Amino acid sequence: MVMGNRAPNKLEWRINVRNGTSEILQPGSGLVHRIWSWLKGLLGEFMLKIWNFLEKARNMAVAEPKKVIHCLKVGVTLTIVSLVYYMRPLYEGVGGNAMWAIMTVVVVFEYTVGATLYKCINRAIGTFLAGSLGVGVHWAASHSGDKLEPIILGISVFLLASAATFSRFIPSVKARFDYGVLIFILTFSLVSVSGYRVDKLIDVAHQRLSTIAIGASLCVLICMLFYPIWAGKELHNLIHRNLEKLADALDGCIAEYFTDSSAGDSWKKIGGYKCVLNSKAAEDSMAGFARWEPAHGRFNFRHPWKQYLKVGASLRSCAYCIETLDGCLNSEIKAPELLRRHLSDACITLSSSASFVLKELAATVETMRKSSEIDLSIEEMQFAVLKLENAMKSLPNHLAATPSSTSDGDAKTEPIRKTATRSSVMEILPLATLVSVLTETAARIKEIADEVNELAKLADFKPPNTKKASQSQSSNQVDEPSNNEERTKGLG
Repeated sequence: MVMGNRAPNKLEWRINVRNGTSEILQPGSGLVHRIWSWLKGLLGEFMLKIWNFLEKARNMAVAEPKKVIHCLKVGVTLTIVSLVYYMRPLYEGVGGNAMWAIMTVVVVFEYTVGATLYKCINRAIGTFLAGSLGVGVHWAASHSGDKLEPIILGISVFLLASAATFSRFIPSVKARFDYGVLIFILTFSLVSVSGYRVDKLIDVAHQRLSTIAIGASLCVLICMLFYPIWAGKELHNLIHRNLEKLADALDGCIAEYFTDSSAGDSWKKIGGYKCVLNSKAAEDSMAGFARWEPAHGRFNFRHPWKQYLKVGASLRSCAYCIETLDGCLNSEIKAPELLRRHLSDACITLSSSASFVLKELAATVETMRKSSEIDLSIEEMQFAVLKLENAMKSLPNHLAATPSSTSDGDAKTEPIRKTATRSSVMEILPLATLVSVLTETAARIKEIADEVNELAKLADFKPPNTKKASQSQSSNQVDEPSNNEERTKGLG
């Protein structure tokens, strides 16, 4: 490769080939090729992101068709309310305030019926109160003279806006009327400010109230009549799913620890408790919106929605224990195989009985029918706790102390024995933690059962199935002698 100089300020590179010829390299061609490759890669990456986004949207639509239906309902409502603008008779009836109907639909229409009713009622009350006060203040200010009118309007806006803003910090007001207070501040400020320059304030207020009423009425009708999504039902189903997830997670944790199974389905079941831990915000929101809903299906108007929150709190308390059990699976210190085999049967029996209690409670919540087997299942779970405690007490005495009378040779081996004892304690500590947490989990499942029974009492669940109760009672009478023998052996 040689460098020549064709011009005073221009360099060129030549490559000598074996046949004696030479080729000139063009520096611009490589730069253009790199830019084109970069643009082509950037375009391909952008198209790939769009494709992945569309694929995720399709999967979400298939998994949750309710969200697609909600989007269609919003589109239909906006199309209908837009006719106020398109049809001249309707437009002349409400004037230029027809846009308020469209704004009301966009702001008010929510996913559930309860959320939509909450916003519609709050918007109606806030608009009516603010409009009435605004008209009254405007009337009083207009009769006070030109000099005092802006002062009175400014003072009224300051006082009412400050008081309304402070009320949003009150927990009871914020929980139910936060949106209404916000609309009150907005409407009163607009009426007060616009009333200073508008002569026919009452006509403008009437037109705005009419358009807001049109938009809110359409939202309520379409939300309730066409595939309604009830917040109360969503909360009910969420509690039912959380009960089943806890049962699967408990079974998966104990099976993973004692059988060393690492199947993908097992890990999915174990991870279900995380959804329970993260469901508090959804439960609070659904319970708040469910209070605004009318009676529907199996839910009366005064349905005890607050009790669902207590059930959810007890579920999260149990989920924290299962999270600790999950941590035992990832512990670097493993218990000896002999000790694990000694406690495996008792731990698996307790986890099976505890998960059966959770599944029975899930069935109770799902069907809204009291269970005929829940009391017996809780007794079996408590008996399994006693068996586990007795099995823990009868562990092989690996940590026995040395005899008190020691010779000189024994004195030399004393440090070695202490070191072995410390290592044995470290090995048995994870297993003891697992047993302790599993026992605590059973106690918290008992609390869940108490909360669900209270829910069944307040919500007036149906009585248990008589046929199923008679069958379970007859089978229990057959198994009662063997159970009594096992209990006497376990307590002995």
